[in-house]
Amino acid sequence: MASNEHSPLVDLARRTIEHYVRTGRVLAPPEELPPEMQGRAGVFVSIHKKDGSLRGCIGTFEPTQSNIALEIIQNAISAATRDPRFPPITEDELDDLQISVDVLSKPERVNSLEELDPKKYGVIVQSGWRRGLLLPDLEGVDTVEQQVAIAMRKAGIAPGEPVQLYRFTVKRYH
Repeated sequence: MASNEHSPLVDLARRTIEHYVRTGRVLAPPEELPPEMQGRAGVFVSIHKKDGSLRGCIGTFEPTQSNIALEIIQNAISAATRDPRFPPITEDELDDLQISVDVLSKPERVNSLEELDPKKYGVIVQSGWRRGLLLPDLEGVDTVEQQVAIAMRKAGIAPGEPVQLYRFTVKRYH
């Protein structure tokens, strides 16, 4: 894909964010869904500033909507306006945002750290009702131990607590 072309998934996320920030209303999904939006999957929408710094990232571990398009719309609005780490995105920022969409595979349980690879797999760490997720191939996350520790912190799981580990792959769209 040429660098100036965006996938339909990223275009939908961008249009959703712009529409919601400008009007406060939820964008309707496309009438005809391209094949990559027709299934059901967990989806993360990540928003970065042009300098590469994170501006918002929200997603679903597993599908909560009837198709990927609706999942993108829901998570794009949440990433832009409900990420507790950041204030809501303003209209002034819209032209300076880079958006990516990750479509998650179904998580599979793993029994050891040896089955993980932070470049290839995302990780879900679970202890009781607390779950933390970290996407794969993130800058600065080079070891399985780092990846698991960050996911545990996100979930409020203390070091040493027993956890269940799951891995998943993503299709990342820019």
